[in-house]
Amino acid sequence: MSILFHDIIFGPVRSRRLGYSLGINLLPTNSKICSFNCIYCECGWTPVNTPLSKFNSRKDIFSELEIRLIEIKNNNEPLDVITFAGNGEPTLHPEFSEIVDDVILLRNKYFPEKKIAVLSNATKLGNAKILESLRKIDLPILKLDSAIESTFRIINNPPSKFDFNKYINNLSNFKDKIIVQTMFLRGEINGQKFDNTTEIELNEWLKIVKPLNPVNVMIYSIDREPPAKNLVKILPDELKLIAGKLKAHNLNVMTAF
Repeated sequence: MSILFHDIIFGPVRSRRLGYSLGINLLPTNSKICSFNCIYCECGWTPVNTPLSKFNSRKDIFSELEIRLIEIKNNNEPLDVITFAGNGEPTLHPEFSEIVDDVILLRNKYFPEKKIAVLSNATKLGNAKILESLRKIDLPILKLDSAIESTFRIINNPPSKFDFNKYINNLSNFKDKIIVQTMFLRGEINGQKFDNTTEIELNEWLKIVKPLNPVNVMIYSIDREPPAKNLVKILPDELKLIAGKLKAHNLNVMTAF
């Protein structure tokens, strides 16, 4: 069962990785827009066509965020982070960069001590304007579910013309600041078995991630029912073993159960 966010601003909700998070959904409130079609996405499958006019407007996002921040401040509600999340990939919004500046302005006005985060699949790192905006964000959490292209294509299901090597190379633009997020799982899709927890997978992943010198690595597994069937959640004990292997390479690892 897919879960869509039907509001522009939602929460604060208790996040497994971020604490009390106030979400900002730049995308349609009734549909998903994404450059991937991940087999595990809680928002469901990515529709083939979604008109750009359905993006939430910059004006509405600013107004609703300010109203909610004032409420949180007046009510003394718990808040740890303001997060770009929602129904798909936030960097696809045509005014993403301008909205980032707006959010920073409002954060500085009402909660200057709080962090701003973004959950992104990193597909827009080749765009200089988007890259600059992502660099302004305190916690740029960027996805890498596999460093092996065949596994990556099964799990993240990008368009057929997607340039995997360019995608990997673009991650180096975030060297020393990136927070890498990886979903671990195994299963079978269209007769193809996959498992991104194997020794080969982890070794290839480390070859890409270690040179990035990430601030943190967030690892997790399926939490809600995915759109694809025949997927297997990685249980806490196995995630701990994976975390141990990564920590042995001097990586800071956060495990979400």
